[in-house]
Amino acid sequence: MSSEQKLRNSPALGRNIRALRKEQNLTQEQLAARLQLYGTNISRSILSQMECGTYNVKVSELAAMAKILKVDYNAFFKGVDAVPPE
Repeated sequence: MSSEQKLRNSPALGRNIRALRKEQNLTQEQLAARLQLYGTNISRSILSQMECGTYNVKVSELAAMAKILKVDYNAFFKGVDAVPPE
């Protein structure tokens, strides 16, 4: 079992990843390839799952995306609820 910290999946997080990727005019395939250069084991399929909010994103993956997309971490969390509604 990996000790890598993961963020709970979130549709808002996924939408933000997709929007930030598109702002850079990158396809899922292109972003996945760049993430692999940063040592993350990401395929286009996993990136698609991230964007759909069905994949728990690893902190290291988010850190690599922030560098590639040249954004602050806060950009990923726009509209993400801090506490899930009851």
